Amino acid sequence: MISSLRGTVLSAAGSLVVMEVGGVGLAVQVTPAHALSLRIGSEAMLRTALIVREDDLSLFGFADADELEVFDKLRSVTGVGPKSAMGVLAAMTPGQVAEAVATEDDAAFRKVSGIGPKTAKLIVLSLTGKLAVLPQSAPAPSAATSITDNVLVALVGLGWPEKVAAQALDEAVAHASEVERAGVSSLLRVALAQLGPALHGSRDGGDRA
Repeated sequence: MISSLRGTVLSAAGSLVVMEVGGVGLAVQVTPAHALSLRIGSEAMLRTALIVREDDLSLFGFADADELEVFDKLRSVTGVGPKSAMGVLAAMTPGQVAEAVATEDDAAFRKVSGIGPKTAKLIVLSLTGKLAVLPQSAPAPSAATSITDNVLVALVGLGWPEKVAAQALDEAVAHASEVERAGVSSLLRVALAQLGPALHGSRDGGDRA
């Protein structure tokens, strides 16, 4: 079982990342937001799940243990395959999945492509009490300033100059919903969306300004 990868990002487009590990290029399926956060040529570490089928071996990658846990739990639900599970994670953070399950909000899952009403209800019924991830609405263990500090550290760690990252974070806080501002992973997604491909040039040149 391949449980994690650490290597150089060769390409990242859409929902597919190719990483060079020990001279071998491995194709890993990730969420679009995760692919956007990875820099070509930089080193990255992914939590992974290897799905073995009769005629196929597929690697799925995740930013952290929470995403991997939710992915595995979703796949345990009848009718939810790996692609549908990734679809859920592309649309919802692990905290939002946990919150939807805790509040029996099957409508949140019906919004995901490929998941119908019956499967959405089955997800809620099957995962009740089984997710260790804290619901997004649960009281945060640290102050809001700590959340933004953690997001800023994450952006800088991904290779963005602190000045550019801080500006994007300010915009993210201004545009994010209350739920998105309550969690590091959700606010990070909003900040990455604010950065986007258009700011790649700024990212490379910000330290020289």
